Amino acid sequence: MPYHHGDLRRALLDTALEAVGEQGPAAVSLRDVARRAGVSHAAPTHHFGDKTGLMTALAAEGWELLADALAETAAEGDDFGALGVAYVVFATSHPAHFAVMRAPGLARADDPALEAAMARAREQLEAGVRRFEGGSSDDAAVTALTAWSLVHGLAALILEGAVPLKPDADVAELARAVTDRLRPPT
Repeated sequence: MPYHHGDLRRALLDTALEAVGEQGPAAVSLRDVARRAGVSHAAPTHHFGDKTGLMTALAAEGWELLADALAETAAEGDDFGALGVAYVVFATSHPAHFAVMRAPGLARADDPALEAAMARAREQLEAGVRRFEGGSSDDAAVTALTAWSLVHGLAALILEGAVPLKPDADVAELARAVTDRLRPPT
C-alpha cells in the first residue's frame, strides 16, 4: 500500500496493522512498515520514535476503539451481557489491534494516551456491572474483572483457533451464549 499524500501517520498505522495481522506484533519492524508504505525508512521514526512508540500508538488506538464499542453498546440498554458480546466481536473483528493490546512489553505501559484509553474501556465495563448488579465500587470492579476474564479468554480462544468455528458461525451468537452464563440463577 504505497503512501500517496495525506495523513502519513495514519498510513503508517494502517500498514503496521496489516503487518501485525500477517506476522504478529513481535515480528513487525519499522523498516518493514516503511517499505510496505512506500516511504523512507526514517518516516516511521519521525512519527513514532521507535517500534515501541508505534506499538504504543496501535495499542492506544485499539483501546479507544474498544471503549467506543463498549460505550455504544452501553448506550443501547442495560444488558450487561451485551458488553461481553461487544468485547468478543471487537476482538475478532480487529485481530491486529487486539494482538497488540495484549502483547506484553511491546508498548509503553506508562504512556498517557494508552493509560487513558485503557481506563476508559475498564470504566465502561465497571459501569455496566454497576448498572446490572448495583453494589459497591469494589464489588463492581471484581465482577467486571471476572466478566472481562471470561470474554477475553473466549476472544483469545477464537483467534487462536482453539474454538473451531464453522465458516458461517456467528461470533456474537456464541459470545451471547457464553455471557448468558454470567447471569445469576433465577
